[in-house]
Amino acid sequence: MNKEILVTGGAGFIGLNFVYYLLNNTSYTVTVIDTLTYASNSKEIFKLMSNPRFRFIKGNITNNQDIGAAMDRKYEVIVHFAAESHVDKSINNPEAFVQTNVVGTSYLLQWLLKGYAQRMIHISTDEVYGELNIGESAFTEETLLLPNNPYAATKASSDLLVRSFYKTFGLPLIITRCSNNFGPFQNKEKFVPTIIYNAYYNQKIPVYGDGMQIRDWIFVEDHCKAISLIIEKGTFGEIYNIGGGNEKTNLSLVKYILNSMGKSENLIEYVEDRKAHDRRYAINSAKIQKQLGWKPTSVFNEALDKTIEWHINKFKGHSL
Repeated sequence: MNKEILVTGGAGFIGLNFVYYLLNNTSYTVTVIDTLTYASNSKEIFKLMSNPRFRFIKGNITNNQDIGAAMDRKYEVIVHFAAESHVDKSINNPEAFVQTNVVGTSYLLQWLLKGYAQRMIHISTDEVYGELNIGESAFTEETLLLPNNPYAATKASSDLLVRSFYKTFGLPLIITRCSNNFGPFQNKEKFVPTIIYNAYYNQKIPVYGDGMQIRDWIFVEDHCKAISLIIEKGTFGEIYNIGGGNEKTNLSLVKYILNSMGKSENLIEYVEDRKAHDRRYAINSAKIQKQLGWKPTSVFNEALDKTIEWHINKFKGHSL
């Protein structure tokens, strides 16, 4: 009998990539619960419905009854991706982020407490650590949490909630914190798809401030491989940082994509910087590399070129 896995937010960018990874590389039977917001990939979910190892439940993790609909069986593992994740939107509407990222996580933990899964992997973000100055050492799992925007604060809050349920109830919980992902299925509101989309249609590409903010980028497939390894070998109560080791300024990323697409840098438009915009993130992933044997295998430029091609193929035939 195949092992059962529940993926929350499995119609979103990283969640969907992880679902495909599971179906292609494991024998898991996959259940996805997702509310199908604007950032979801509903067409891909529809395609997957014909797979006998896949089922979909439309539901919101902020509704305990919706989660209950998925708890008609016991799972080997819950992988919790479901989250509001767009920083700009968190500044405009923090309450939605509190509900999904904190309250939704609380509900899932209570189902875990009732014994509906053998363990849960809570997917978090490097943004909970705040920002680094140039020259500072990369974030480790011991770095203090100093979130600087409502999105990051709600993710840090959910991390602490998860940790408390491990400490108080001994629940089988693991937290992961990953750097910026890129790859297929990402909504065009995010940075890399925005660059590709606007460049494809010869529209101005907004760059916050001076564009010298630094992010550590990882190809989404490498992230999926890390999560899969954590499911199999991870230690309960641990935090694992996952990073690509590719620190790039926002401006250099824009210029690379424009050059790759044969577009002019005149499309770049500098705009007012985001409130509390973190200057630099960098992840030290030595722990997962040493303890679990994971390392990113994608070559950054090759993976980014593949991502550009994927988005262009998606845009073809679609008008503005």
